[in-house]
Amino acid sequence: MSFASGQTYWDALLPSLLLILFAVAIFPWLNRDRVSVRLVVGGICLLITWRYLIWRIGETLPPFGLTADFVIGIIFLTLESLYIVGTTASWIFLTRIRSRSSDADRNLPWLEALPRKPRIDVLICTYNEDEKILERTIVGAQALQYENFHIWICDDGRRPWLETLCRRLQCGYLTRPDNAHAKAGNINSALRYLATLPEPPDFISILDADFVPQLQFLQRTLALMKDESVGVVQTPQHFFNSDPIQSNLAIADVWPDEQRFFFDVVMASKDAWGGAFCCGTSSLIRFDPLMKIGGFPTDSVTEDYLLTLRLKGQGFKTIYLNEQLSLGLAPEGLKEYVTQRSRWCLGFMQIIRGSSGPFRKGNGLSLLDRIMLVEGFLNWSAAYPYRLLGMIIPAIYLLFDIQAVHAHVTDAISHVFPYYVAQVAFIVWLTRRRVLPLLADLSQLLCAVEIVRSVVAGLVKAKGHKFEVTAKGGDRSNQFVEWPMLRLFLCFIGFTAAGIVWAFVIDDTRPLADASVLALYWSWYNLLVLTLACFVTIEAQQRRDGARLQAPDVCWVAWGGQNSHFRVYDLSITGIAFHGESPVPCAGMVTVRLGDMDVVGCVVRASAGSFAVRFAHNEQSHVHLIRYVYSGRYKATTEDIKPAGVAVGILSRLYR
Repeated sequence: MSFASGQTYWDALLPSLLLILFAVAIFPWLNRDRVSVRLVVGGICLLITWRYLIWRIGETLPPFGLTADFVIGIIFLTLESLYIVGTTASWIFLTRIRSRSSDADRNLPWLEALPRKPRIDVLICTYNEDEKILERTIVGAQALQYENFHIWICDDGRRPWLETLCRRLQCGYLTRPDNAHAKAGNINSALRYLATLPEPPDFISILDADFVPQLQFLQRTLALMKDESVGVVQTPQHFFNSDPIQSNLAIADVWPDEQRFFFDVVMASKDAWGGAFCCGTSSLIRFDPLMKIGGFPTDSVTEDYLLTLRLKGQGFKTIYLNEQLSLGLAPEGLKEYVTQRSRWCLGFMQIIRGSSGPFRKGNGLSLLDRIMLVEGFLNWSAAYPYRLLGMIIPAIYLLFDIQAVHAHVTDAISHVFPYYVAQVAFIVWLTRRRVLPLLADLSQLLCAVEIVRSVVAGLVKAKGHKFEVTAKGGDRSNQFVEWPMLRLFLCFIGFTAAGIVWAFVIDDTRPLADASVLALYWSWYNLLVLTLACFVTIEAQQRRDGARLQAPDVCWVAWGGQNSHFRVYDLSITGIAFHGESPVPCAGMVTVRLGDMDVVGCVVRASAGSFAVRFAHNEQSHVHLIRYVYSGRYKATTEDIKPAGVAVGILSRLYR
């Protein structure tokens, strides 16, 4: 075996080992909230990243020519280079972060002193959600602590039962004769009606049908509207259920939902650069400038992002308040998860092609806005095809001797490993372990095929695409399999395994050296990611009929003339779980005090050290429970992130 430049394996591994030791010893002591620290750490990691890219461009391309090696090699290198350019821009933006909570606190006295509180119309947009979801959202919205707001249900499903529900709950009901332009058209129809009222709104708030606002939502967001240049205040999306990766890999208790990285880290950083954008639900929007631009844009299926760009053209900015002020439903199934993300991608491609794109003149966008659009474009259009091609590059080498990457083992180790360590260390440190490389690769792979289709569809044809609704609230009581996706991943597994068997079992003349050993290790990593992807396609059965929120609280419980306090484990609108021994046997009745109401319930589980109570509902207690549970006291997000727990959860899922 020959070594590049006389290097040994130890020589090649030493830089990576030193980086690991440095990260483990130093990173826990660094203040990630300081811009200077982020800048230094990010700068070092980018230097290592670009060292790797320069090596890839200068030393690993196959010889020039019309060969499969060169053609595939240049395509792969191009995608990887674009991916790294996009990552570089993302990391630069992540060097800054902003919190506006103190601004909201400071402006609340201004809001309270206003002689006339601005009118806010809350628009709850719905198409096909069931009654249970909509009732929860409406009842929760009615408890908002603000004195001048009105709730309107914008029903694009034209359902008589929903009109009846609105009359019963005493909120406005709006519909229209068609579904033109989907959600944006639905909102615009409502806006035209609101503009004709004797008292049009000063602001509107958008809520998806499955998002329950918390009590302070309007107060906190409206306080930031003191600055009259603010057109949109966006808040994060938090969820009271687990996403398909969490639930299907049994890691919901130790790993946060995939959106936490975007809303907790990325959006707070974009806001620091003036690049925050509207994400639709859980936002507050100034009415007059919205009407001046003709309402929500309809030339993209991601009308919310495009709204921010159009308002910027009118001199109004979008800002981000990173506080949990609403709770909603994450996509419950893998198909819905993929549909949602492919729609986001398609809409972004439409924006790139449209009048608000980064290369169009006279659309009011700053240079920084244009750079952020290019960054987003690269993250969609390069990262996902790069991930897909990375699944087949080692296999086609092992099977067909097509070598897209020419590199000696030791030379590759001395460049690839430091790059990988730097990427992992920086993102894990910066996100407080919200991102782990294996799970990040998994989430990209799950959506990669549909994302690539959306990129092509959006770039080739910018208009005329149907808005794909993300279905929510379906029956999840039975286990089922997403067979089309599973078959695809099994084909990838078979192709990769065939390459390993052919190269190292059948064709025993090939030495375990140079490109072969690189392809072998690469293939084994791909097999790991693909195996996890297969398990995610097997949808877990969900027995609970109510989402459970974390509740580190103490509640008063009464039974048979006695009472005591018990520490709460979790709760939902259907029941509550406690730490401790049950005071009564199963089927026994207890009374639980929640806020200012006593709720009767039946013990349905009593085991060593814990017990659970199912609430006996009436209309009054049902309304109270919705408002109490979603009032903001409790959280659904996993904050105690445990990478070791992730490994245990995944292993338990694999062997279950």
